[in-house]
Amino acid sequence: MVKKSLHNEKDFIKIKERILKLNPDSERKWGRMTVSQMLTHCNLVLNVPTQKIRLPKIFFLFKWIGIATKYEMSIFNNGILRNMPTFKKLIVTFECDLEKAQSEILQSLDLYRNCFLSHQLPEKHVLFGKMSEKDWGFLEFKHLDHHLKQFNV
Repeated sequence: MVKKSLHNEKDFIKIKERILKLNPDSERKWGRMTVSQMLTHCNLVLNVPTQKIRLPKIFFLFKWIGIATKYEMSIFNNGILRNMPTFKKLIVTFECDLEKAQSEILQSLDLYRNCFLSHQLPEKHVLFGKMSEKDWGFLEFKHLDHHLKQFNV
């Protein structure tokens, strides 16, 4: 079973193409975010491995759940469950501009790719624990794929 990753150039390009297919009329399948809020949320999440955002420490029990989730997703290559909780810093409830959100996430994707290519991705994540480059590429792809499916692209 081949796992998709932001580190695979074809998967990376496909994610960018899917982002560009989004428009103000993109209909969501679940959740409360608008398409522009979802892109802003995904951009914030991409700012974690590029170290533009630092997440707060969490209760050790949640960290064990996060580590177990990382391994479970990696082993079974499954996706992210709908309406899962996230860090408050990454929640977007304010109005966002779609064109601006698309532009910013595409820039963040390029910054992420540069961090990967120069081996500057962090060795740890507050929730998922120790992270390899492979872990980052897989989990960031899964997160983006999850939200793009949320809006049918």
